[in-house]
This record gives sequence, C-alpha cells and structure tokens, in this order.
Amino acid sequence: MLKGIKIIDFSHRLPGPLAGKILSDLGAEVIKIEDETHKDPFLSGMFSHFDESFKIWYEELNKNKKIVRLNFKSPGIKEEIQGLLKDAQGLILSLSPKLKINLGLDDESLKSLNISVIELEASSTHNKAMHDLNALALSGFLSLHVAHETGPIVPPPFLPVAGIAFGQQVATELLAGLIESMKTKKFIKSVCYLHDTANSILHPFWPTLLREEKRTKFLHNGAYPCYSLYKTSDGHYVALAAVEEKFWTDLCETFPIDLPLNKRFENSEAAFNKVSNVFAKLTSSEIEERIQDKELCLSIVRKIS
Repeated sequence: MLKGIKIIDFSHRLPGPLAGKILSDLGAEVIKIEDETHKDPFLSGMFSHFDESFKIWYEELNKNKKIVRLNFKSPGIKEEIQGLLKDAQGLILSLSPKLKINLGLDDESLKSLNISVIELEASSTHNKAMHDLNALALSGFLSLHVAHETGPIVPPPFLPVAGIAFGQQVATELLAGLIESMKTKKFIKSVCYLHDTANSILHPFWPTLLREEKRTKFLHNGAYPCYSLYKTSDGHYVALAAVEEKFWTDLCETFPIDLPLNKRFENSEAAFNKVSNVFAKLTSSEIEERIQDKELCLSIVRKIS
C-alpha cells in the first residue's frame, strides 16, 4: 500500500521503531539512521547491558528496515543527511534539540522540503521525562491495575501498553501528515506525545464516569465467570471467553459446568468456583481433545516452565 514511500527514521528504543515497523509492513521503505558509536540503546547501551531481551526487541522492530550508521560528529554530517532526505516523504524524529541542530534536522533546516515530519515527545502538559509506566500512572490507568492488589510489590502490566499505543499513534499521525504534505507540496510537522496518547487511546476503556463510580472490574479484567483464566490439573490454564449465549450453551454441553446461562454474568465466588472446579480436574490435553473442531471460545494457555 505504501510502495514508493520512503521514511527516514531517527528514533530509537520502542515507539518510533514500532511506528517504522508498521509503515514498513505496509510497504514503505524505512531507513533507520543511528549514530555509529552509540547505535540504539536497545542494541548497545544501558538497556542491552541489563536485559538481553531488548536486543531481541531491536531485531524484531527493525528487521525489515535498512540500518544506516553515521558519524554524527563528522564535519559533513549535515550534507550526508540532506542527501538521504532529498527523496524521502516522511521523517521520524526523537532527538535532543541540540542534536537536531547539529544534524540539520531542526525546523528551520527542514522547512524547504516537501516532507511530513513526526516528532516524539513525552507530554504536552508535564515538563518531565517519562517511561511507559510513568505515562500510565499520570493518565490514571495504573490505578485500575493496582485496584485489587494488597502486596507491597506489584509487577507492572505484562507489556508496555502506553509505548505500544504511542508507536501506533506515531505511525497514524505520520500517515496523516504524508497525505497533507503530498496534497499541499509543503513541509508538514506534527508532535506526538506519549502521555497524551495514553490519555486519548486508553481513556474510552476507563472513562471519567466509570472512574467516578469507582468501577474497577469489567468483562475484560475478570468480572464474570464466562470470561476468565482457569487452571488445569496439569498446571496450565484455559482462557475462557464464552460471552455469547451460543458459546456458553455449547461449553456446558461439552463440560459438566453446573452454571445456568443466566448466571454466567454473576460475579460471585461461588459462580467462579463452579467453572474453576471443572477445569481443575482435567489436563490441558484432555480439554484440548474435547474442544477439537468445536467453536467454544476456549483456548489453552501453556504455562512456561
């Protein structure tokens, strides 16, 4: 869909490279530019030093891009970069103000180009650095995450939710800028914010009204027995999502669950236990055999040992 579109990516870590991956998957040519000394922190630096998984993330996010490493302190670096930009339609930026000037990527240097530029920033309202966890906290969504916790240490959400949403928003806004730039033949720039994106994208799923009502349990985070995770006798789990009448009826015909159709949304401990007790007596293989060729909205979750 984006064949013939060239994107130059000066971002690093998660959001910008994820945006570049999305655009690359859509057919754009994405060229990721890195400093030859420092590279990307996921590949070389603090992140990669304390956790090898960041190197794997780097490979996954950037495997279909062209990686170009330049000497950012070279006397001719501005000319090198201008050469890369001359036939590009999009530019992703996540650099300090000083480095942008040194590389010729400040607004004044770019405004003569017919190009769409998206710049990544932390927040339009909070003048401070932040990571994914901070954006979720400032947006209020971590309050939902800890609502039913009582321990002194609570693990963060299992994926960097705010950063992933941010990367998708960066790709969307860059595409919107591309359309405008191609129509007007002008330089188009927008700024995308991590904190603002968390507010915008996640807010509909825990809006002000529900917060004011202090609602913290919903279908998707385990309020009802028809939509939850249940342990099997061999230590694995099943993911049950039999919300619709058909799926619940078929489920109860396949397994001896003594919970009537009208009780599948009852959030009592007794209702949950009626489902849990059935799966707790079966191995994951036995369950898999029973659900073969059936549409029950029931899936096996293999626990990593």
